[in-house]
Amino acid sequence: MAEVMNIANETPEVTEAAPLQDELTITPKALEEINNIKKANNLPDDFGLRVGVKGGGCSGFTYTLAFDSQSREGDRVLDKDGVKVYVDSKSLFYLAGITLDFTDGLNGRGFVFNNPNATHTCGCGNSFSV
Repeated sequence: MAEVMNIANETPEVTEAAPLQDELTITPKALEEINNIKKANNLPDDFGLRVGVKGGGCSGFTYTLAFDSQSREGDRVLDKDGVKVYVDSKSLFYLAGITLDFTDGLNGRGFVFNNPNATHTCGCGNSFSV
């Protein structure tokens, strides 16, 4: 017989939000391409990838990717298999749970954001809304 536990009178434990380290996934293929781009552009190993969100696009927000030499005030700095990833505080909410991938198939070549929080995306896949 399964044990039934009454938790209605218990006070839930307050915990911090899960760290973005666990919520932002970068696939091995995307990490490989990030490192290839850094090498092709002679960027130092300590340069990191800045991942963000900005207003714009036909659905409301667009993703941004750029290389940066250092973190900025308010950034969350992550380490993804040796690649530094910088995320500004305003983008954290929109990037929770995403997977950054890289594709080089018949439909094109580039980075792809798989965002489970997006409620709408545009036809070209470059903008989204939540």
